[in-house]
Formats: sequence, structure tokens, C-alpha cells
Amino acid sequence: MTRSHGGITVKIGLVGKPNVGKSTFFSAATLAKVDIANYPFCTIEPNVGVAFVAARIHCPCKDIRQRLEKEGRIETVTEDDPRQGSLCEPRTGSCIAHRRLVPCFLIDIAGLVPGASEGRGRGNAFLADLANCDALIQVIDAAGTTDIEGNPQGANQSKETAQQCIGEEIEFLGRELDAWIAGLLNDGWTRGVRRVQAEGEKGLVGYIHEQLTGLGATSQSIAISFEAFKSENDALGSPWDWDQQTIAALAIHVRTALFPIHIAANKFDIAPAGVLQEVTTNGSLMPCMADMELALRRAASAELISYIPGQNTFEFTSKNSLSEPQLKALNHMLERLSTNNGTGVSTLLDTVLFDELDHIVVYPVQDETHWTDGDGKILPDAFVVPSGIQAKLLAYKVHSDLGDGFIRGVDGRTRRVVGAEHEMSDGDVLKIHAKS
Repeated sequence: MTRSHGGITVKIGLVGKPNVGKSTFFSAATLAKVDIANYPFCTIEPNVGVAFVAARIHCPCKDIRQRLEKEGRIETVTEDDPRQGSLCEPRTGSCIAHRRLVPCFLIDIAGLVPGASEGRGRGNAFLADLANCDALIQVIDAAGTTDIEGNPQGANQSKETAQQCIGEEIEFLGRELDAWIAGLLNDGWTRGVRRVQAEGEKGLVGYIHEQLTGLGATSQSIAISFEAFKSENDALGSPWDWDQQTIAALAIHVRTALFPIHIAANKFDIAPAGVLQEVTTNGSLMPCMADMELALRRAASAELISYIPGQNTFEFTSKNSLSEPQLKALNHMLERLSTNNGTGVSTLLDTVLFDELDHIVVYPVQDETHWTDGDGKILPDAFVVPSGIQAKLLAYKVHSDLGDGFIRGVDGRTRRVVGAEHEMSDGDVLKIHAKS
């Protein structure tokens, strides 16, 4: 293990049928330039980019500023300060007004079509890409403007038609994952049931875990899904007598545990009113307007507006520099932003990263007094890590040498010495002492 990519360890996969706005969502979130076109398989290979999400707790540089101002060592923030008071020097991301942006990998996975589990489209290559992600966001067409293959079928669909399309999209991804998992379970099932004869139910659960380890399965997740499967199937009989239908039912429970699918209901600005009512999923559901998010971020990059992703408004930098069509388009977007409480793109990434994956942001430093690294830079690193991660495991994420030689940590706020098993909290600053 070596130093991580600037603290980026989380991978979120974007999946969906063609023409739902998946590549647009990716571009809006990462501002990366990818092909955006209205035809199937526009994205042939996975595009990998970095999306930046605002940490939920203000950057610790706010505490530094407050302390220095109180001691009279720096002046208070002036209105013309471009960073609005931030003092940190991020190695990755940025920090303005103590709003620290932290990175995660976003992977735009090539278009899904029915039959992927049987080799159609990119087949197993597509499924392998999914398995390498920590979470999945399925981008769907909330307006119902495309059929199940991703072919355009016109705008202005009725609420009922759009709801039917949404249901089909969500269900067919689930079916492909179910069929894929069932295939993995069936491969060597005879060997698996032999373990039942020798070890009982524990042996079968162990076999399932081994077969699905590559998909991120844990002993706990398999045990939970197996219990849920048993509770819904009373007369199962012996596993060596189970037919394909029974194994397929088991696969559904396993998939639900391994692949919670978070839904980006895209094209929401042109979708019929009430279209998301009664939509069910085992993950988060968020109305999204990826086209608008991309347009706003580009306008902000061109300094036409001041826009903070995730907010439901923006400010014009100078209306005098805008043409009449630009002003009309931006005013329309401003109205839609307010009506829909934002575009949903940043909000969904925030929800998946911090709520669904239960991650936090911590700040490793080399100087626990000034919160700097070896070069004197203030809080250069912000790591996105699982909630409750222990100090020694955090050290490994920073660098393998720090993990191997870990001696102790020092809490930057309290100066308290902490041990290897100390659990980190959101916003913590930690100095790591290790053998050189």
C-alpha cells in the first residue's frame, strides 16, 4: 500500500440505459469533457473523474482563524477576500468561506441494456465495473422520453407513461444484477451443498460469501440476506434439492444487500407533475436536472454567475456582459432552481457519500499545534473515510509507512494522546506519530 490519491478512496458508479443523461450528470459533477450525444453506447469505456462534495462540517481552518483573530495575530476577514476567510492550503479540492470540498471518484459506466448478464452489450465487462464501485447511482429518465433500450420516444409523455418507464428502468437493472448473482451462485452449487452436509447452514453461508467476495460481500451482509431469504421461504427443504427458481430468489435478497441502488431521477424539469409518487427503491431517490447543473457550472466557470453547487439560487456577476438570450436562459434556470430546490446533482452525491456510505472527513497533519504538514502548509489534506475509522487504519490510508510504524496519535483540538484503536469523528484533526 502506498500513499492514496489525495485521500480519494470512494468510488461511485453511474449506471443506466443510454440517453438518460448519465454522461451529462458525470460532466456536471466533475466538469470533465466527455462525449455527450443522443445515441446508444456513446460511452464505450468507463470514464473516471473526480467529483467534489462539500464536507458537512466547516473546515478546521475556521477554528485557526478564530484563534488567530482573538489573539490579534491576523486581521478580520475583509469583503474583498477571494477566499472569504479560509486559511487552509488544500492539496486536492478547494476551500472558500471554510466550505471544504473533498473528492470522490465518479465512474461513468458504459450504457446498460437488458441482457447484460447474458453477455449483451458489454456484458461481464459492464458487471465487473459495477463490482468495483462502493455505491451505484442509476440515472433514469424521469420524463419518460426514452424506451427501455434508450431510444427516443418523444417529450411530453403522460404521468402514467413516465411512471411506467421509470418502473421498467429500475426493475431491469435489478433483474440484470439478480441474474448475474444467480449465475455466480449456480457455478459450483454442487460443491457448495457438500459443505452443508459437512458443516450445516454455516457451510452454505460460507460458500455464498466466497462466491461473492469479488462483489464486496461480507460475512455479515450474506448472513443478513440469507436470514431474510429464509423468513420469506418456509418450506425450503435441503439446499441440494433447490431448483433454479429458489436460487434466483436467494440472489434477489443478496443483491438487495450488496447493491443498494440510488436513483437520480433526471430530466425532472420536463417530467410530468407527481411522476415520482409511489416510486420505490432500496436506496436514495433524488429529482435531478443534470443539463441545468452542467450549464450553471459552465456559466460559473466563465464568471457569468456566482453559483455554489447544491444551492437553489445563484447571483449574476454582471448582467451587462450577458446577451439577451443568455440572460433569458439564466433567468429561466433561476426560476427552475427555486421551484425544484436545486438541481439535485450535488445533493445526491452528498447523500450517497455521507449518509448511505456513512463516511466522514478527517484531517491528518504533521504539526498538531499549527495543523500543518512538513512544508508548513495549513491543513493540506482532507480524507474521506468510513465513520468511526480507527487511528491506525487512517494512518495506513495516508501512507503504508505510517501504518506499519504507528506509535500513537495526537488529537489536534484537545492535544490528547490517542491509541491505535481510537475512533475518528467527523472534522477531526490528527497528528500521527510513527517509527521512521
